[in-house]
Amino acid sequence: MLDLYIPRSAAGDYSRVFLTGTDITDRKEKERELRRERDRLEEFASVVSHDLRNPLSVASGNLALVREECESDRLAPIGRALDRMGQLITDLLTLAREGEAVGEVHPVSLGHLVPDCWRNVETGDARLAVDDAPTVLADRSRMSTLLENLLRNSVEHGGPDVRVTVGGLADGAGFYVADDGPGIEPDERARVFESGYSTNSDGTGIGLTIVQQIVEAHGWEISVAESADGGARFEIRGVETEAAPADGRAEGHTG
Repeated sequence: MLDLYIPRSAAGDYSRVFLTGTDITDRKEKERELRRERDRLEEFASVVSHDLRNPLSVASGNLALVREECESDRLAPIGRALDRMGQLITDLLTLAREGEAVGEVHPVSLGHLVPDCWRNVETGDARLAVDDAPTVLADRSRMSTLLENLLRNSVEHGGPDVRVTVGGLADGAGFYVADDGPGIEPDERARVFESGYSTNSDGTGIGLTIVQQIVEAHGWEISVAESADGGARFEIRGVETEAAPADGRAEGHTG
């Protein structure tokens, strides 16, 4: 704080003025360092992804050739392992990219986006309901990644015929993704966003970490609780929303 005396008149009268300010130099430097660190991380992830995908493609190609020549039950676990490795590489690359703070946002209708995301997920006999889903201000690409990971999580952990519901929160502060699967034990809920944590042996344990990064990049908050049907319910709050459009309710099923 600066304490200054400024003349008010030629007679020599003075007014006392206090000036306050905040030095943001350190904060700006930390922000620049954080951006540099994220750039280095993304570059590293891209290089590693490229270097890992090449031998993975070779292995997958040779497995396909072997399957043409003979059928064996021993080949199925190899195929699943290669698929899991491919998903892990994709998730790691996504994780490195999604933490950057969101800049420009646009209105995104969840009533339209959720069914599109559902079609990008292997859902089997699972069912989807979109219930009064709002329009949110968000980065559409990252919102797609967020929804696909939450939908995939519900299908992978909820069982083959799980029902997944996406809708707006009653207070208008955001939206939720819920299912009627077995749910998440209360003492496990704090850990679900930890990188590498998964109760599914086929999962990478990164999907919900990606979700959390995207949520935080938008300046939102996410929590997990029990759904009305006893399953898992993920709530995303702090979201600027608009009322659900007239067609904000939809049903979907893949078989």
